[in-house]
Amino acid sequence: MSKKFKNDVEGLQEGLHPESLAFWYGVVIKEAKEMAPSWLVDKINVKQDPILQMKFNLDISKRAVRYFMMAVDNNLHKMPTSTKLYFLKVEETLSNEMDKSLV
Repeated sequence: MSKKFKNDVEGLQEGLHPESLAFWYGVVIKEAKEMAPSWLVDKINVKQDPILQMKFNLDISKRAVRYFMMAVDNNLHKMPTSTKLYFLKVEETLSNEMDKSLV
């Protein structure tokens, strides 16, 4: 029982490592750029802070947000649980920001 619990906790921790998040950002950004029209491709970017490696700056045009969200949704089932929760929070934050701009 404790071994299963230990493995579950380690799995959750691995999903939030900066390398893991950077990998999934890469997958999502690549797919979003493939879906987006050619004139929006250069408007979809993410940068990882070199010092605070858990900090990612998502540089994305409002018109490209839908492609980013579709790419996240397409990849959620492949992600570890903690990474999935992280990207769901990113989607929620983006949605909230988009709602603010509509008001």
